Amino acid sequence: MERKELEAIFDQQAATYDQQWNKLAPVKDAMHLLIGAVFSSLPKDARVLCIGAGTGAEILYLSQRFTGHNFTVVEPSIAMLDVCRRQAEEHGIASRCEFHHGYLDSLAPSAPFDAATSLLVSQFILEPEERSAFFRAIAKRLRPGGYLASADLASDIESPAYHCLLDTWVRMLSAGEVPADMVERFRTMYGRDVAVTPPEGVSALIESGGFSTPVPFYQAGLVHAWYATRLKDV
Repeated sequence: MERKELEAIFDQQAATYDQQWNKLAPVKDAMHLLIGAVFSSLPKDARVLCIGAGTGAEILYLSQRFTGHNFTVVEPSIAMLDVCRRQAEEHGIASRCEFHHGYLDSLAPSAPFDAATSLLVSQFILEPEERSAFFRAIAKRLRPGGYLASADLASDIESPAYHCLLDTWVRMLSAGEVPADMVERFRTMYGRDVAVTPPEGVSALIESGGFSTPVPFYQAGLVHAWYATRLKDV
């Protein structure tokens, strides 16, 4: 899927995005709780890079847990970024945030970050070489030893287990009152417009981008999450 097409999809969803997924919030809430555990050893004044942050859910959680952290938000959908900015203002954390409309490659150079998040972002990069380059671009923004928490949809779509899990995933979406037409659209997109890759394949892509061997720390249905640290030489 082209960048402009993807941006347009998220622009259209921005105003109601959080409400739409509200009944499925336990999935993201559990992941945020564990990311907080991963980041608990960071400096009190850590700088965190949040790539494709959408409406800013992980920022709201992390900013409350770590009151000295500062966040740089990178989001290509202007409508999603506007919601993120508004929520940051409403929660009193806007002064700890920088907002960048665009992609990582257009973010101005800065001092290295202590950590980064990339949650359900790299799955939209279909070519493995480009996906590896995406993780390498993140690594170059981090200090050596800096943390990456990354999550994506992952599974072996050729396996019988995937089809069973996909059915369960669809039932979960339906129970969460995700519109039926959207659920069916997801079925079509997985593996075509979304790179649903076996977990070990995603892990290898992260590692190829200049990180230590990723540690899988979370799974909920098709969502898998890993953390890794930036190697000294990238």
